[in-house]
Amino acid sequence: MERSRDWMDQAERDLEHAQSDLERGFYEWASFSAQQAAEKAVKAVFQKLGAVAWGHSVADLLKELTERQPIPESLLNGALELDKAYIPARYPNAHPSGSPHERYTQEEARRLINYAERTIEFCKSLLSQVDKA
Repeated sequence: MERSRDWMDQAERDLEHAQSDLERGFYEWASFSAQQAAEKAVKAVFQKLGAVAWGHSVADLLKELTERQPIPESLLNGALELDKAYIPARYPNAHPSGSPHERYTQEEARRLINYAERTIEFCKSLLSQVDKA
């Protein structure tokens, strides 16, 4: 069953969550939710193409997608930053000391949300291209 719309719907919801957490000062959760939004958007594209997408690395997923579609380098670079929020934003033992909320800044969360927004828009454009084909 093809569920790309469900994946993109959740990607957009995760982005809204990231924006809400940014506004409330939960920068670690905003960063993690931004990573999740981008990951799910890319997985929506794989779903639409009838391909299987494994793993949680946005960068790895986009690199795999380059076999089918050119990906802007700026998107790949943003994905590398997003991936850095996958585990450390949630677990204190990912840092030498302190908890994640002490390690993430408003500027960083904003930057990651911006990368997620760009990834979602790019993936939406790919989905519309596939729909037209």
